[in-house]
Amino acid sequence: MPKIENNIADVSKRIDQSAADYGRDPNEILLLAVSKTRPVEDIRQAMGAGQAHFAENYLQEALDKIAQLEGENLCWHFIGPLQSNKTRNAAEHFSWVHSVDRLKIAQRLNDQRPESLGPLNICLQVNIDNEQSKSGFAADGLLPIALQIAKLPNLRLRGLMAIPRAEISFQKQQAAFHKLAQLREQINQSLDNSEKLDTLSMGMSGDLEAAISQGSTMVRVGTDIFGKREQK
Repeated sequence: MPKIENNIADVSKRIDQSAADYGRDPNEILLLAVSKTRPVEDIRQAMGAGQAHFAENYLQEALDKIAQLEGENLCWHFIGPLQSNKTRNAAEHFSWVHSVDRLKIAQRLNDQRPESLGPLNICLQVNIDNEQSKSGFAADGLLPIALQIAKLPNLRLRGLMAIPRAEISFQKQQAAFHKLAQLREQINQSLDNSEKLDTLSMGMSGDLEAAISQGSTMVRVGTDIFGKREQK
């Protein structure tokens, strides 16, 4: 397997090429390295390639890594399911939570965010394909919930996140991401300029080009950086 540094370079080239293909500024697209199940040594290799944003799915595993890498200039994103009894640790140790899928979770994160850290950046997870196996808000009815969450003082509602159904067809991949982009625009029409959502967290190893074509500002890549992961 090529070194992690080379993989990051390859993914970055894909992002740059997709940005050029669709008239996007590549500097507006952030690469998140999904480091779940990966050892700290792999994260350090990625850091050596200039990677500073890392995304984790499992809270306790993430907290262990954050502790080991304390003092490094890293930005930690939580992207996994978040139970009510785990929100305090997420609020205290992460800069971003992408997987807010219930109003209750947002309220708990708001209440438990230390004021000394400033507002916690969050994305609302949307079940864009209405799959029973996936969590997330339904697109229908999201607007009033988003407006309520946007007013929570210790959170900064930045945008939307989705994990669409896996599709081989590029056009079908685009269609799901287009729906999420449209939903963000609908919400923004009801927000003040200072509150408008600027983030679309969408696209992974297999569909980042389709996501970028529809406005993604963050792509979450694990396999194409670290290789196939061990099953947890």
